[in-house]
Amino acid sequence: MLWILGLVLCGLLAGTRADSGALLRLGMDIMIHEVQSAMEESHIMEKMAAEASNPQPGGKAIKGLTNMKVKDVLQPVITLNFVPGVGIFQCVSTGMTITGKSFTGGNMEINVVLNITATDRLLQDEETGTPMFRSEGCEVILVNVKTNLPNNKAINKFVDSTLRKVLPGLMCPAIDAVLVYVNKKWTKLTDPMPVDKMGSVKYALASSAATTASHIQVDFSPVVQPQKGQVIRLATDGLVPEIPEGSAQDSQLLLSAAFITAELALLQKSLEVNLKDKRVGKLPQTTGTLAGFIPEVAKTHHKPKPLLIKVKISKPPKVTMKAGKSLMHLHGSLEMFAARRHGKHPKSLFRLETHFGLEIHYSVRENRLQMATSLDSLLSLSRESSSIGDFNETELTGFITDCLQKAYIPVVNDVLHVGLPLPDLLAINYNLSELNIVEDALVLGLKME
Repeated sequence: MLWILGLVLCGLLAGTRADSGALLRLGMDIMIHEVQSAMEESHIMEKMAAEASNPQPGGKAIKGLTNMKVKDVLQPVITLNFVPGVGIFQCVSTGMTITGKSFTGGNMEINVVLNITATDRLLQDEETGTPMFRSEGCEVILVNVKTNLPNNKAINKFVDSTLRKVLPGLMCPAIDAVLVYVNKKWTKLTDPMPVDKMGSVKYALASSAATTASHIQVDFSPVVQPQKGQVIRLATDGLVPEIPEGSAQDSQLLLSAAFITAELALLQKSLEVNLKDKRVGKLPQTTGTLAGFIPEVAKTHHKPKPLLIKVKISKPPKVTMKAGKSLMHLHGSLEMFAARRHGKHPKSLFRLETHFGLEIHYSVRENRLQMATSLDSLLSLSRESSSIGDFNETELTGFITDCLQKAYIPVVNDVLHVGLPLPDLLAINYNLSELNIVEDALVLGLKME
């Protein structure tokens, strides 16, 4: 029933709170949506009616009632309330018709409207360590009862006794059955998810979830693991990004800049490329073009030779975020080579140390975080070595900027196309998210279909 997900994050696994990583805040909107989906997919109400209408092996017959059938089960109406520090209290309002042969020998029909109340508490599966949920204190409260039997004391007593025997055994197991179905939606939560072939990301739980009067918040301590090598630690300055305050019904996922930085470290080697046979705007990449910026090139290369640009990234990419804007900082070198004939290795002309910032544009596709970049600024440019003598590297600022924008940025965007995985839980559709860049974090506003 719709109440079940109310508990869904109410007490997750205990652990040490992460200094940075990912935070999930679930409001009532997504909980109701997910439980509705679970009910529809599990067909629990139909199954409940069918099972109640079939004789159960070893089942104890209800005195005075035979050939019992359950039909016309109403779609439940669910009311959920957060219980701070505990989970969710829910009230499920529904109705049904119970038919059969009564002790009077006639056909009996009872139309009943009822409320089912229960509190859900979150436990930890001892074998898998993943969350599992169990309802407590299930009660069935009769709201309205109508019957086709004569209205007298004996009949009313029989009807009341029959309902008290039938309904708890009928409705409470159905609640537990849906709970089991919802539990299955958590089974992949802690599974490692690939980032291309470079490594994986695992959304490990950092601490018990905190239940407030308006939402449930879960802290993740993601594990970023290269294909080979040690786990990449998330850099932290001791500050934990916070989800901006919003509607009590809002559900949001926060990804810290430190976490996205760690994920991009998996792709560092893929960002090192050789650029050749490219054009920068209308200019071909040749020593003749380069000589227009650095006359010294013409002294050693009288005839134009094709250029090869080798881009190396010396540090893992670093992501910074300010309100409304996110940058990827790349530190590395650009080395220019002149091609030579007869299969000889290209000759190095010079190597420049660089630091440039790429503005990141975020989106979500196929439930993975996607990034596309554009050049924001060339932050520093300095000459490290040169075989053509001294020259003023600042004369190359425009040429290098164009090279990065026209030739290198497409390579970066192609590498980023793999996307970064998002937490796999409760069949959340992240594709509908509204993205907002805040201080040191990206916030995904989770929306329902």
